[in-house]
Amino acid sequence: MFISVIITVKNEAKNISYLLDSLLVQERPFEVIVVDAHSTDGTRDIAQDYASRYNEIHCISYDQTRGESRNYGVKLAKGEVVAFTDGSCIANPFWLKEIRNKILEGYDVIAGNTVRFGFKGFSNVGRVEVLLNGGDASFPTCNIAYRKEVFMKIGGFDPWFKEAEDVDINYRALDSGTRFVYDENAIIYHIGSETLPSFIKKSFWYGFGRKELEIRHGTLWSNYNILDIIRIRKGESWWKLVRLGIAFLGYIFCIFVGRKTETKERLRKAKISQH
Repeated sequence: MFISVIITVKNEAKNISYLLDSLLVQERPFEVIVVDAHSTDGTRDIAQDYASRYNEIHCISYDQTRGESRNYGVKLAKGEVVAFTDGSCIANPFWLKEIRNKILEGYDVIAGNTVRFGFKGFSNVGRVEVLLNGGDASFPTCNIAYRKEVFMKIGGFDPWFKEAEDVDINYRALDSGTRFVYDENAIIYHIGSETLPSFIKKSFWYGFGRKELEIRHGTLWSNYNILDIIRIRKGESWWKLVRLGIAFLGYIFCIFVGRKTETKERLRKAKISQH
C-alpha cells in the first residue's frame, strides 16, 4: 500500500533535515511531498537538495493557508493513503508501518501518538478533547493519516480556517461515520514551545481556533469535558491554567474578527448561489 506523506512548512531550516532523515527509513512504498510556503531561511533549498538525492522526496512551492496547502499536496499525491506531519517533527522508524497496518485492518483515519518535547512545563500540557460519536476530533495534523478517497469525500481541509483546520476535518470525519482509530504506536516526536513568547502565541491562536470551530459547527460546549479542561492531570503543570487564560483571550478576539469573516463568507456563498 502506497502512502503519501504531506508536509507543509515555512522557515523550518532548523528542523527539516531531522524530519526528512526520519522519513527516509520508513517502510516502503511511500513518497514525501514538501509544500513550502515561500520560506526565507533556506528551508526550500534543504528540501530540494533531498529531492535531488532521493526519488521519494518532492518539493513544491505553494503559499496559502495550511489547509489549502495540504489540499494542494493531496492533489499531487499518488498514494492510496495520505499521512500528514509538520516540519518541526521527527517520525518514529515504524510510523508508516503502523499506519499501513491499521489501514489494512479496515480503518479510514488513523490518529497517532504525538510525543512533545521541549520545555517540560509547556510540552506536557494536554489537548482539550472534542468528543463526537465516541471519538476525539482534537488529534493534531502533525500525526494523522486518511484514506485518500475518504479525505476527498469529506472535502479535505477547509481553507477558511486560520487555525483549527485539523480539528475541523477530524470533526467532519467523525460526523460522517468514518472508521477512526487511535494508534499509540504510530509515534511522532514534536518540538513544542521552547520559549514563553512562543507558548503565549500558540495558546492565543489555540483559543482563536476553538471559536472558529463554533462559527463553523455551532456551539461545541456539549462536546467538551469541562472537568478535564480545568483539571491538572498527573504529569501536567499549572501552565495548563495559564494556557487556558491566554486561549480565552484568543477566543474572545475571534468573536469580533471571526463574526465579520463569517458574515463575508455567507455573503460570498449567497452571491455564488444566485448565479
